[in-house]
Amino acid sequence: MAALSERKIAIVKTLVAAAPDRVIGGLHSALAEAAGDTALASVRRLVEQEAAERSLRNVVLQPIAPLCMGADSDPMGLGFPAIALAYLWKGIKVIDPQGVKAAAQALYDYRPGESSPAAFDALVARAAEAIRAGEPREFAVVRDLCEQHRPGGGERFLLCLDLAPVVRWATARLPQWTSHFGEDTTASARLAYRDACAIVDDAGPTFFEMLAAQLPHPWMVLRIISAVMDRPTERYLRATELGGFPERVMNAIDQALRDIQSLDVDGGEATAAAAAKVVELVTLQIAEIETCIDLGRDQGWGQRLLKQKSALAAVVEGRIREAEKYVGQALPMQPARLKRVRRMLPRHTVSPEPRTVARAITLLHFAQEIRSSANYGGFASARGKMLEKVGDMLDQYVEETLDLIKTGDCENEDVAREHLAVVVEFSRLVRDEKAADLVRRRSAACHANPPRAAGLDG
Repeated sequence: MAALSERKIAIVKTLVAAAPDRVIGGLHSALAEAAGDTALASVRRLVEQEAAERSLRNVVLQPIAPLCMGADSDPMGLGFPAIALAYLWKGIKVIDPQGVKAAAQALYDYRPGESSPAAFDALVARAAEAIRAGEPREFAVVRDLCEQHRPGGGERFLLCLDLAPVVRWATARLPQWTSHFGEDTTASARLAYRDACAIVDDAGPTFFEMLAAQLPHPWMVLRIISAVMDRPTERYLRATELGGFPERVMNAIDQALRDIQSLDVDGGEATAAAAAKVVELVTLQIAEIETCIDLGRDQGWGQRLLKQKSALAAVVEGRIREAEKYVGQALPMQPARLKRVRRMLPRHTVSPEPRTVARAITLLHFAQEIRSSANYGGFASARGKMLEKVGDMLDQYVEETLDLIKTGDCENEDVAREHLAVVVEFSRLVRDEKAADLVRRRSAACHANPPRAAGLDG
């Protein structure tokens, strides 16, 4: 395959430049082995150049880059349009190409928290000056884009650039600040907060917004706020400009509860696993607020949090009850034909209903996946009782079904084996793979030793 023409290379270059970072990363991996003078090799070289360019850009602009990659994920949070980052970098290369080269050289052996970021911070400072001056054109566009995105966005973007050196220093310490509580971590977090406020008096909220954007979960910034404010009381934190942070977390919890409530029981195991992750997230968020803030129980945030915990337990327990219901529907029972036998026996007249079986599997998978959050969430008892009850139900169903097959009293042996195959799937989720395999082997053994016909004994 021949190499691309200059015209086609220009088209591909435009497309690559407009692609999101994740797309560039995927292309870079996919084209890694393309070599020679071929069209794919030409594209690979373009992608490699773009990947290297973005790697440098994202390090230089690291304090603000995350804010431009999820601008609309939280309408109450701080964010800017992704295209503003591209124009900012383009303008930086225009006004200071030598500074960009120096930053590229510094990147070779750069180690966050250890190496000097002076070359990066100098470029950010020059960019802030150029935006305020409105020249060259790229910087005027950056300010306009941010202002169009949200009123006042241009000034907030400039404040973020001013805070960039402090945020860069703090970002390197975030793993320690969020995982190890102590005097040293508290002191360094307070120092960074004071440095930010020394730049602009009311920079506190923006500083914490920028840190939140650097964290794997933005709500973890509550740990840093708590460290800086020495685990504030609800009343004190509410009265400050930082009171919006816990409010947003609790709003997110309310939305998550609605998502769990609307779990699609026809969605399968993937949907169940996603819902279970939401349950785990809610329990973590509730624990975070309770740990980081001194709450009351009778009013305000404390009361709201208690209601959310109760709502979570109620929603999850409702799903747990549904799991038991659908298991029962998937494995129908009927009264014994002999009046003196009072127990219920499996009914093997109709094959398992696929939709009912699928719903039971979805909800059992959900119950299995929430095990790590059950204790703190307040639904461990309900989950344990359901699993025990369903487990006993499955045991009884297997014993009765195998007995009916062995005695020749089964209404339809093929249907009975279809139901046993369903029990195998349920057992895997209620107990484990070993229990499922036991049912599978017992069913196979029963099939291998059918009852002998009358009169064959001689």
